Amino acid sequence: MLLPIRTSIWPQRTPYANYALIIANVMFFLLTYYPHKSAITGSGEVLRDGAVQFMLTPFRPHLWQFISYAFLHSSIMHIFGNMYFLYLFGNNVNGKLGNINYLCLYFGGAVFAGIGHVFLHINPVLGASGAVAAVTGAYLVLFPQTLITIVYWFIFIGTMELSALYFIAFKLIVWDNIVEPRFSPDAIAYDAHLAGYTFGIAAILIMLATGLISSSQFDLWAMIKRWNQRRRYRDVVSDGYDPFDAQPVRRQIKVKEVKKTAAQQQLDEKIKQLREEIISRAFQHNLSAAASAYLELVGLDSGQLLPRQHLLDIANQLTSESRHAESAQAYEKFLTHYGNYEYVEQVELMVGVLYSRYLDKPELAIKHLQTAAKRLSDPGQVKMCSEELAKLQK
Repeated sequence: MLLPIRTSIWPQRTPYANYALIIANVMFFLLTYYPHKSAITGSGEVLRDGAVQFMLTPFRPHLWQFISYAFLHSSIMHIFGNMYFLYLFGNNVNGKLGNINYLCLYFGGAVFAGIGHVFLHINPVLGASGAVAAVTGAYLVLFPQTLITIVYWFIFIGTMELSALYFIAFKLIVWDNIVEPRFSPDAIAYDAHLAGYTFGIAAILIMLATGLISSSQFDLWAMIKRWNQRRRYRDVVSDGYDPFDAQPVRRQIKVKEVKKTAAQQQLDEKIKQLREEIISRAFQHNLSAAASAYLELVGLDSGQLLPRQHLLDIANQLTSESRHAESAQAYEKFLTHYGNYEYVEQVELMVGVLYSRYLDKPELAIKHLQTAAKRLSDPGQVKMCSEELAKLQK
């Protein structure tokens, strides 16, 4: 048994819309839930007679049922489970999207999940599970690298941490809704869940790809772009291209060959080995080893420059290892050579925070933070930047 209990991040702003949805779901549950036997059929019922019409009935669905069904629940555990996951994942998604966009995502997930159920089943359905699945899918896209603390109990009881990407994708989506139903079929709308996940993942990916919401180097869309860059790099290298040795030659120029000393040749060979190791480690996602090799490389030759994404990944890794001076130098080199990066303002913000909080260089911090403030659009990042500038300019 695996139960997620918390995530490693907090909402960027107060998630009022998510709180309102939880309250509304609980209120509707209290108004509609009433276990009893039907006076007509004698079978067990869980809803008050007047509330049955709000379930989604595939054989004759009304448009409003695609929303109303999501506010009905069949038991206390049903409402508790849905609201628990909505609170756990919805707060951060609400904080990222804002209240209006978040409500659109939630209700869109409910509608899409209802459509998925109507096309594949004939039995009525109720519950917010499809909408909650859409929110959880959105969390997977927006925060795939965050850690989820999980309580497990089999023979032993304990806790562990898994990345959101693996826990949501493999446990919540694949295992709970594809694999497990084959062994224990139940009256659960698994297809509605899958439709909700599909909607949440696809909707957020489209918004990130089109710029409707701001991206970061940590979301799933950025991970996909980095994977594509590595794929293209491997394809180019496999064709014999060496990005470190190849130089554009415009004309043949005869130059006098300068013989290198044994020490110079040894240094060049060491630099080449380190560059190859950095690229290899980065492809293997071993950024800690890549960062160590990078520091050794710039120790030999401070002018060495890596490809854009590798340099940014290593700078981020050095920051996560609290090697603040080294990470600031890597970010500075990135800004010098890759100033046209599409999210350069986020790099400026990171450097400003490093200089302000850890390196005691207020002048440099103000310079980078002011540059970042001109382009930042994410509310959480704008707030962080403003607060840092306010502290420095007192």
